[in-house]
Amino acid sequence: MDLTEAKKILVIGGGQAGAQTVTSLRQWGYEGDLKIICDETALPYQRPPLSKAYMKGEMEEHRLYFKPADWYDTQNIEVLSAVAATQIDRSTRTVTLSNGEAAEYDALVLATGSRPRPLPTPGADLDGVFELRGLDDVKTIQPRMVEGKRIVIVGAGYIGLEAAAVARAFGMDVTVLEMADRVLARVTSPLMSEFYTRLHEKHGVTIRTDAKLEALIGSDEHVASAQLADGTTLDCDLVLVGIGILPNVELAEQAGLACNQGIIVEEDARTNDP
Repeated sequence: MDLTEAKKILVIGGGQAGAQTVTSLRQWGYEGDLKIICDETALPYQRPPLSKAYMKGEMEEHRLYFKPADWYDTQNIEVLSAVAATQIDRSTRTVTLSNGEAAEYDALVLATGSRPRPLPTPGADLDGVFELRGLDDVKTIQPRMVEGKRIVIVGAGYIGLEAAAVARAFGMDVTVLEMADRVLARVTSPLMSEFYTRLHEKHGVTIRTDAKLEALIGSDEHVASAQLADGTTLDCDLVLVGIGILPNVELAEQAGLACNQGIIVEEDARTNDP
């Protein structure tokens, strides 16, 4: 199907892919009905600054938005905020929403993204243990990033190291735990890993590689320490988990679309449902 032939295009997901899809369709002259479903209350926004400038308080929320509210109005794009898609009926070409309503489509774009991989460790459900994925996460974490407090960051990927830098800027005592033998092991070379390790340590971050987290220990249901496999105990007031992501494929799987650790598509990003 040529998307420009569809009278109704529905986009599920208010992240980078979803926002760019509706923007490009209008830029390319698509004049049909266009809706985007966002399960957050905010307009579609960029996530990379969340663990950097926004968390540091150097960027206001509206600057995260891909487009302001009036742009969607002038472009005649309906943004369905604070509502999630719960089911796709391919036979009737409708999507059931969490508010009980249904949205029709001729063409459906799945831009459902991913979610943080949960920490498979005892104590992961304690108060003071956080993931960093959305605006609401930052709004909850930021007030707890207080000078002199101790934070343990699990995972030395981009989010973990960026959050470590911000925490140090707030004057926190920061320890980063990484199971691999170097930081950013999955995404960069040993030389770059060494560079970033030196850089963070120069700014006062403690980085522990080959470190396996055994459990988080609580006091009055709030995290108080991190227990490592080698017997080390790290006292902490806050834990931030950044150990990767899981693709949000449940909606596609329920609809019978082919999936394998993601939605399977051909070269034009089309699923097995044309």
